[in-house]
Amino acid sequence: MNVMYTAVATASGDGRNGHSESEDGQLSVDVRVPKEMGGPGGGTNPEQLFAAGYAACFHSALKVAGRSESADLTDSQVSASVGIGAQPSGGFGLTVALDIHAPRLDRTSALELASKAHQLCPYSNAIKGNVDVTLSVL
Repeated sequence: MNVMYTAVATASGDGRNGHSESEDGQLSVDVRVPKEMGGPGGGTNPEQLFAAGYAACFHSALKVAGRSESADLTDSQVSASVGIGAQPSGGFGLTVALDIHAPRLDRTSALELASKAHQLCPYSNAIKGNVDVTLSVL
C-alpha cells in the first residue's frame, strides 16, 4: 500500500480517563468513561471518536461511489452508532450501525451505493471480519 497520509495522536492520563491529542494540535480532547459504563462522563470517549471518524469516512466513500454513477447525494448524511460490550469469549468488542440519509435517491439506489461505499471505505476495510456492521437507509 502506498501511504498518502499518517495521522498521529497520543493518549495520556489513565487511557479512558485521560487526554488525547493529535500531533498537529487540531484534535485535543478529554476522554472519560461514559456514565453508562460506570465512569464519570464529562468528556468524549473512544467510541464517539470512532463513530465520528467512521461517519465522515463512509460519507466520503458514499460520495465517491455516487460520482461514478452520477447519483444526486445533495443533502446526504451518514450517522454511525458504535456500541461496545463484553464478548462471550472474553475481552470487549464493537458493533457499528451506519444510517444513510440520501433524500434525493430511492431506497434501492441508496442501498446499492451504500454497499459500494462499504467496499471503498478504509474504516470498513479495516474492521471487515472483526466487527458487525449494519447498513440502513433512512
